[in-house]
Amino acid sequence: MFNTFLTANWENLVMANYEVDPVVLEPYLPNGVELDVYEGKAFVSLVGFMFKKTKLFGVPIPFFGSFEEINLRFYVKRKDGNKIKKGVVFINETVPFKLVAFLANKLYKEHYISIPTKHAIECDTTKKISYQWKMRDHWNSMVIDSETQKNKIEHTSIEEFIFERYFGFTKIDKNITQEYRIRHPKWQVNKILEANISCDFGNMYGMAFENLSTRKPDSVIIAEGSNVAVNWKRDRF
Repeated sequence: MFNTFLTANWENLVMANYEVDPVVLEPYLPNGVELDVYEGKAFVSLVGFMFKKTKLFGVPIPFFGSFEEINLRFYVKRKDGNKIKKGVVFINETVPFKLVAFLANKLYKEHYISIPTKHAIECDTTKKISYQWKMRDHWNSMVIDSETQKNKIEHTSIEEFIFERYFGFTKIDKNITQEYRIRHPKWQVNKILEANISCDFGNMYGMAFENLSTRKPDSVIIAEGSNVAVNWKRDRF
């Protein structure tokens, strides 16, 4: 039986993926895990999605149950006996509510900040999604137009590499890493028709990522999402 801390719906997950020099990620790499690469390349993803119907230990959270989250993450793996655990490391996670950020940082040593966010989602003949977040008087945005048809994730695709992640790893300090489990069904994806990403990466995430501000992402993908459960138990090693 799983000891579930959080359940929620993660919906309309937009990922703008950028190839980066692995050296840039070394300061953020937790002990005991290694970078995971796709076709020999390391990636960070700028992520926007809707966090809905949030519950803690099965109890709905009044006023804080639905919100946008924006994050920057990269991809790692850990060998645990005969098992390879594919997961993610978050460089930063952004939400609109100070209480949500405080609890995540206090309970789990995560890297949340609270700043203004907003979104717009329209679904007709196509799906139009906009995520926006404001940092130091500057509005950043992810705006995409996609087909509404749901497609399975193809084996060995960039979508599989990005979305098939069921572990999170947090760098507590240079020697200690925290691992947690995320459970959700395999997601379906929509074909992107148009994508516009406008983000001041240096302002948001530090000068190491500043050059991404003027680059087009190597790919932009979107998943429909699903109900998600996050375990209370977190192992340290």
